[in-house]
Amino acid sequence: MALDPFLIGITGGSASGKTLFLNELINEFGEDDICLISQDNYYLDRDQQAVDENGVINFDLPSCINNIEFARDIKLLKEGKGFTRKEYTFNNPAVTPKQLIFNAAPIVIVEGLFVMHFPEVNKLLDLRLFIDAQDHIRLKRRIIRDNNERGYDLDDVLYRFEKHVMPTYYKYLEPLKSEADLIIPNNTHFKNALGVLSGFLHSRLKR
Repeated sequence: MALDPFLIGITGGSASGKTLFLNELINEFGEDDICLISQDNYYLDRDQQAVDENGVINFDLPSCINNIEFARDIKLLKEGKGFTRKEYTFNNPAVTPKQLIFNAAPIVIVEGLFVMHFPEVNKLLDLRLFIDAQDHIRLKRRIIRDNNERGYDLDDVLYRFEKHVMPTYYKYLEPLKSEADLIIPNNTHFKNALGVLSGFLHSRLKR
């Protein structure tokens, strides 16, 4: 008898290296083995987002996410059902949103800042991972990522990191780190942790 889908939640501070870890993990498996669902595709529209005291939209709050639809779709995958959803492009005019297809798979990876914060999402997870990195390393990675992928200039990145990213990390993320099943340091590399997790998942797929 086939096992139920195994759900892994992966979280950590902004630019801690979640995406790179996920990409390398997924490359260890066939395309039918794993389904990845990211919180990034569940942002509410800009007119529904909170703004700070300077009128800048804060995209680093739990209220930015449509957690009801996020939990609904994760539940579908846990039940072995697929769905489609429009890609969220972080308002980058150079990127045309795609229609994303999520197929049922024996391993489901749920990625995002708030996967452990939302109770309705957290309770669906079978394994919780926290990717950790020092603040100055995350800042460097965020500068590079937001410039290349989202078109933000340096002043904008630094402002958001100080006013939005770090307050959110200390209020919503760091307190949950001790509740993760695995904490993966990623200041330099995550090779060993990746190997352990990959080996565990391969053994599960063979059952």
